[in-house]
Amino acid sequence: MKVPKAGAVATVIALAATATGCGGEAPKEPISIGIKFDQPGIGMREPDGTFTGFDVDVATYIAKELGYKANEIEFKQVYSSDRELLIQYNEVKFVAASYTINDKRREKVEFAGPYFVAHQDLMIRADDNSITKAEDLNNKRLCTVSGSTSAENIRKNLAPKASVLELGGYSECLVAIRDNTADAMTTDNSILAGYAARKENAGKFKLLGLNMSNENYGIGLKKGDNDLQRKINTAITKMVSDGSWEAAVKKNFGPANYKYEPAPQVTTGH
Repeated sequence: MKVPKAGAVATVIALAATATGCGGEAPKEPISIGIKFDQPGIGMREPDGTFTGFDVDVATYIAKELGYKANEIEFKQVYSSDRELLIQYNEVKFVAASYTINDKRREKVEFAGPYFVAHQDLMIRADDNSITKAEDLNNKRLCTVSGSTSAENIRKNLAPKASVLELGGYSECLVAIRDNTADAMTTDNSILAGYAARKENAGKFKLLGLNMSNENYGIGLKKGDNDLQRKINTAITKMVSDGSWEAAVKKNFGPANYKYEPAPQVTTGH
């Protein structure tokens, strides 16, 4: 019989101790939460690897109420086009990513909330005076991200002759406007305000202040997981009542002088 080397034995013992917590409770697996990595003020992965934004604060608060500490959270990047897939394939426990509740998405995922109300708006170059309303986008180039419903709303109802440029992320749309390969960018005013408020963008862009839609942000989770839905709704309600929601809004949107709506009433799961 082959005798294992001392190093191998030590490794096996160490692994066994880790797995059992030295006879105590096994270490808790981190909770995986889907957020945006490129939306200033909403969900942003900063150069130093930390995460900032309102959705990050909401997700962290919810995770705490579910029994997880900050260091037990694993944030995973989601894009507008793959949020449902990550939830359906259990890549994340829930998604907090400027995720508007609508009937089409409800067919695939469950929602908790809403926890925030935004409005669709337009952002253009600060020196562009040719666009003052959505109808001015006819024969102009409108940038949006794949999977977003914003451009579809404008083409269908306001500017049918607008050409739509679909890119992978809002940061790419921002570059397209800056470089004059697009004339306008559309999404929720909360997201646009986050971009306009960044120091590097100061004075370069402007929001038109159009409230073209009501976007109720919800927490996306696995279809049929009503227990988790109930727990998240309870956490959201608590976050509003103890003042943490208001503090997070002011911290993330305050520098942009963003006029936000009061916290909405939680309505899902009722």
